[in-house]
Amino acid sequence: MPMPANQNYTKLFAGSGAVTLFNALRAFAINKLLAIFLPPAAFACVGQFLNFMSIGSATSSLALQNGWTALTAQNKNDQEKLLGIWRGGLRLTTFASLFTFIVALLFCFMAPLESLLPGVPTRLAQAAILFALPGVFAMNIITICAAVMNGLGENRKWALINIVTSIWQVLWVAFFLYTGRLSVLSIIATQSIVAGIFAAQIASRAGFSVKKVWKTALDTRYPWFSYVLMGLVPMVLAPVVLTIMRTTVASHFGNDAAGIWQSVWKVSDFLFMAMSAILTVIILPRVSASMSRGEFFKMFNPLLLRIMGISLAMIAALYFGRSILVQVLFSQAYMGAVDYLPLQLVGDFFRAGGFALALVLIARAETKAFLSVEIGSEFLLAAGTFVGIKFLEFNGPMAAYAFENFCYFVVLYVLVWRLKWNTP
Repeated sequence: MPMPANQNYTKLFAGSGAVTLFNALRAFAINKLLAIFLPPAAFACVGQFLNFMSIGSATSSLALQNGWTALTAQNKNDQEKLLGIWRGGLRLTTFASLFTFIVALLFCFMAPLESLLPGVPTRLAQAAILFALPGVFAMNIITICAAVMNGLGENRKWALINIVTSIWQVLWVAFFLYTGRLSVLSIIATQSIVAGIFAAQIASRAGFSVKKVWKTALDTRYPWFSYVLMGLVPMVLAPVVLTIMRTTVASHFGNDAAGIWQSVWKVSDFLFMAMSAILTVIILPRVSASMSRGEFFKMFNPLLLRIMGISLAMIAALYFGRSILVQVLFSQAYMGAVDYLPLQLVGDFFRAGGFALALVLIARAETKAFLSVEIGSEFLLAAGTFVGIKFLEFNGPMAAYAFENFCYFVVLYVLVWRLKWNTP
């Protein structure tokens, strides 16, 4: 007897929520360690370096995480076709990784690192970038393996990969920060290496073995290209826009202020990480163009209401407990962030619903619509930061974030409502 939809979603929410809790604890622990060991200016510098790693991860993996989940779910009942899909994805990732690593080597020795990473000696910055190459490769392995397990419905293996890699990353950062055997940037760059080996071993038990996939005769690449665009463009644009925002804040208010802004943004990162991990598990494997309009909205409308309700409850709790939140997540040096969180939290409320709507476009491979909204929203955020700082001073970036996410939610809701489905 099939499980009722509400019961099924409740089980998925609970399971993915437990895994997300571990990821949130991992992010919290690493963030807390960095906040204890680093002043605000250095904290902002670490955020800048993480943006570089995010860009490297996006270009080397082609940001195909959602594609790995969706295409695996759509083809898991046809083993031969699935192997061809996997081989096509691995080959595209391999070529992109080689290109990214060459560009990273050139960037390492040609870019003005002293201005991009202020306060970090050039040699240490170069060493961190070199360490980041295997680190990015390991991050991609973890991401691909977890996404494939999600697509296959191997929820326990998906959970195991996420939980163990989270624990290992915290232990890695804590050990090297305490012993001081690596620079802070090098520690961040290498935290995923051992975890990547573990993820590959777990995925191979579910049939996703690189050796096995590479030997298959089929090489299916065409279905990947829309996911390449939908994944790569926002994953590259977002760190670029954040770099612009951070640089703008620093130029107007100083590097310590940029560290305060970074801490405000980190709160949003924690919330988004929690909601996106849960929603990706629930929505991506279940939405396809073969659904009827009625089937889709019967599934999605109650889910969206539930998402917005959960988001509102989380935002309210964080608003009333923001002073304690900043002390727990960071340190006394970051208490200035308390005054700027309310506007940021407004943006976070709409961001959760917007992401759920965006996943529908991704699952349906609505490439043009998705990219138009993503590019427009990132430009709106960057422009809004400049305008906001002019009129609202330090509150400007937070106001721009709130306005951008509200527009993002409204536009995506209209687009999803107007989608054409298989039958009425």
